[in-house]
Amino acid sequence: MRSLLLASLLLATAATATSNVPPGYVETSDWLERKARPERYGPLNLLDGRDTTAWCAPGESPAPITLGFKDVVTVDEVRVYTGDGTDRAAFKARGRAKKFTLTSVDAARSFKVEDKRGLQAVPLSQPLRGARFILEVVDRFPGTEEEAPVCITDLVFYSGGKALNGTWLASRLKYDARLAPLLGTWFGGLEGAPESFLSFYMDGTYRYTREPLEGGGPTSVTGTYTLSGSKLTVEVPKRGRVTLRLQKGGEDGVRVPEASIEVEGPLAEDWGREFRGRP
Repeated sequence: MRSLLLASLLLATAATATSNVPPGYVETSDWLERKARPERYGPLNLLDGRDTTAWCAPGESPAPITLGFKDVVTVDEVRVYTGDGTDRAAFKARGRAKKFTLTSVDAARSFKVEDKRGLQAVPLSQPLRGARFILEVVDRFPGTEEEAPVCITDLVFYSGGKALNGTWLASRLKYDARLAPLLGTWFGGLEGAPESFLSFYMDGTYRYTREPLEGGGPTSVTGTYTLSGSKLTVEVPKRGRVTLRLQKGGEDGVRVPEASIEVEGPLAEDWGREFRGRP
């Protein structure tokens, strides 16, 4: 139900049938050296189109990666550079992602890649459409290191022959431990069936969307935000600056399960008083 509601809302608020906008955020709950050197193998490395960086995660079942766009996009091809491509030794030593599942709000596609260096083009038999995608690594090629992490150097989304991310995006992908727990989508309304969604993007903008479970049409608001400590300020059209509070936002740059955003003042009557970090 939640997925269908979000899908219909995003479709209703999109300016065009399909947009070619870059990803607005990428988030996950764990990665290699997250506490010591969080920028070294973090999920932002997936989007920069460079073989000098890679995302790596420990364990047999890496945490899913969520990628959010500022508008609805249609993804008809992905290009994957599996493994740690920073050098040949690292590529062999560490695990290389072999099989993936990419899920949109209402559909999923599974695909595999070969065990070799460089980008591999994977056309999707049926395109995926949405503004929020979840990537899961479900199988890997093993590395030579004992308990080797699994890695991906790059993941490039394509829509109608156009890349939605790549090297031109690299300068915008700066890890910020202060902002990291905020970036992504937050959920308001009933648990398990949210009806409002508040997304924060890397470029300092946000989008609030709402589709009531019963009656009323969809609404959408966009603007800019700033974060100072736990004080979150959003610019709301016709209302000016409004203060929100980030409660238990995150630890070590990662959003914790109990995290929430509390809306203060009259805006709470329209948006609701709380947004959760999980549906």
